Amino acid sequence: MTESLVSDSAHAGRMDRMYRTQRHIYDATRKYYLFGRDTLIDGLDAGAGARVLEVGCGTGRNLALIAKRYPQARLYGLDISAEMLISAEKALAGRAATLKAADATDFEARAFGVEGFERIVISYALSMIPDWEKAIDAALDALAPDGSLHIADFGQQEGLPPIARRILSAWLTRFHVTPRARLMAVVTAKARARGLSTETKALGRGYAWLVICRRT
Repeated sequence: MTESLVSDSAHAGRMDRMYRTQRHIYDATRKYYLFGRDTLIDGLDAGAGARVLEVGCGTGRNLALIAKRYPQARLYGLDISAEMLISAEKALAGRAATLKAADATDFEARAFGVEGFERIVISYALSMIPDWEKAIDAALDALAPDGSLHIADFGQQEGLPPIARRILSAWLTRFHVTPRARLMAVVTAKARARGLSTETKALGRGYAWLVICRRT
């Protein structure tokens, strides 16, 4: 069983109710529109012994791919939904990974028994976290001195036709997903305050945004 460090029980309950059944089909359905996740993983460059944390690890799909891509990395994951972590445990069976039920806005590296993480991944989670800016703060503060934060999430579809944007917005609303229009600006400002540089990239005409924070 995973250890629970969740402080927001109300939000955790909402996520558990939503994913209690969805988790069984989550990966099969999301692969068609959660673009950029594999690009993010390819760019991690996690060397031997690197501690890699995924915030909002969900079913463990990304952590399992990270394990294959970087077999000598040390894996960690947190999610507010205990239901999703049931699937994550299965996806990572046989692999050395530390999973905890925790709030993305209120965690510390020390809760995992480490001083910091060389890589932190947040993949399509900020658009579902109410206090998403606080989640960015927590992730940046949990980085090791030479660590980097890697984010993939929905963009503002700035290059797509208006009707496509309306259809996508309606679909995402059904699943309590809110693309963050200020994502790049907020991350850049918070990273700069900590002495980190920021790289940003738009995919699919702004369908997805990738953001990386690291020391120059």
